[in-house]
Amino acid sequence: MKASDLFVKALEAEGVEYIFGIPGEENLDLLESLRTSTIKLILTRHEQGAGFMAATYGRLTGKVGVCLATLGPGATNLVTPAAYAQLGAMPMLMITGQKPIKTSKQGRFQVIDIVDMMRPITKFTAQVVSGDRIPSMVREAFRLAHEERPGAVHIELPEDIAVETTTQPLLSPSLTRRPIAEYKAIANAIDMIEQATSPLLLIGAGANRKLTAKMLREFVDKTSIPFVTTQMGKGVLNESDPRFAGNTALSDNDFVHRAIERADLIINVGHDVVEKPPFFMHHNGKKVIHINFESAAVDPVYFPQAEVIGDIANSVWQIKEGIEPQEAWKLDFYKDVHEAYVQHRAEAENDCRFPILPERFVRDIRKVMPDEGIVTLDNGVYKIWFARNYPAYHPNTLLLDNALASMGAGLPSAIAAKLVKPDVPVLSVCGDGGFMMNSQEIETAVRLKLDLVVIILRDDAYGMIKWKQAHMTFNEFGLDYRNPDFVKYAQSYGAKGWRVDSADILIPMVESCLNNPGVHVIDCPVDYSQNDKTLNQTIAELSAKL
Repeated sequence: MKASDLFVKALEAEGVEYIFGIPGEENLDLLESLRTSTIKLILTRHEQGAGFMAATYGRLTGKVGVCLATLGPGATNLVTPAAYAQLGAMPMLMITGQKPIKTSKQGRFQVIDIVDMMRPITKFTAQVVSGDRIPSMVREAFRLAHEERPGAVHIELPEDIAVETTTQPLLSPSLTRRPIAEYKAIANAIDMIEQATSPLLLIGAGANRKLTAKMLREFVDKTSIPFVTTQMGKGVLNESDPRFAGNTALSDNDFVHRAIERADLIINVGHDVVEKPPFFMHHNGKKVIHINFESAAVDPVYFPQAEVIGDIANSVWQIKEGIEPQEAWKLDFYKDVHEAYVQHRAEAENDCRFPILPERFVRDIRKVMPDEGIVTLDNGVYKIWFARNYPAYHPNTLLLDNALASMGAGLPSAIAAKLVKPDVPVLSVCGDGGFMMNSQEIETAVRLKLDLVVIILRDDAYGMIKWKQAHMTFNEFGLDYRNPDFVKYAQSYGAKGWRVDSADILIPMVESCLNNPGVHVIDCPVDYSQNDKTLNQTIAELSAKL
């Protein structure tokens, strides 16, 4: 068998459905092998978009997303998606081409060491030097990409190796089960929770995988212990629950931080150091139980007194089975936090000014999206408002990135989400800056005949940095730009373009777009002028009164 055929059959054996990417000359044998494969090639307009799509596929399915690029500039364009998947714990395989490694008549044209380039930002990177190595290399790459903690892997397939003949058989995945926590660790955690005065559950990024959501629901239902979430822990539990005390979107001085301060024990489930710390530990301060797949990475602000290491869902189930709710627990304060948070949210959400306030925008999107509808975010200041103000009801229904926090991922993520869940409404929210970094993927969405809504929050500037600039009392400088006419821009790709001209029109416009086929791009002017005052002053003053 030709080595490229064996490579594709190895991918098929791993259950690969899609390969996102842009082939080059060095991938043509692999491309020919894909032509007759069960795997569907999703041709994109930029390798970065392909990588974001593959990573999002991995995030939503738990399976390894796959992307493809050629050598040199094609491969270097995958660096940002590699870091995105690696930091975000999204299983992803990158396949890149290379010039012949045995003989070459082109010197070093386009040749750089892609394997070494990928080494710091992947779990595994290797060059195929023989067709016989393909089965074991592909199997090892998938194993490592999928294994906790998931992440990015990379295989380089040179064009002269791709045409080799090989007789090696495929390797089947081994049957594996994740280790479970030791019973003494479970018993100690139960004792610490029962002895606490005001325990609080904190849900992080690592809990947004596997069966953890079901187990945590049962734990909260049995104990009534309130919960807070990190940005990437959103949706693991239903955030319309009155026991929800907030999201740690801001670094400090929000209502949620009053809840964290009051807790004498934090049950920290799925903590991931890639997210900014949701709280700081202090010597002789509150106690922390670390429940995760792996032990805690200790630093000056995180040194948990107890750890429960093993499959998270099983650990939570074991604790839930053994724990008894305590009458001595004092949990009423957390209800006060929840009510104050909801009350403050409601005031700005009803503001009718135009351009629209981000708080009103987030509320209106929550109103029109069904419970299991998926919202994908690019990266900008609106991400904080969504993390803080958008109640997520199910896991992975608000896809934001609080790890690499890369601009340009929102639209590609939405395309992948729609491919994975074609019957679920998908809406992407992008700032004008992030949208323009991969706006060419509108053509991909139109070509694939996807039903997709993309909303561009337009402030004609890099709004997140402007907010920080204002908070640091610097003069406005260097962050304003001009945008194209987004309605005409969308139409030039064959999409439908719309423009919001009042706050009240947003809901009916989005509802209409969600209910009609095709790709819809909505230009929505946004007013960020209150960000500094609201996020840095008003919220801090109100929360301090609790």
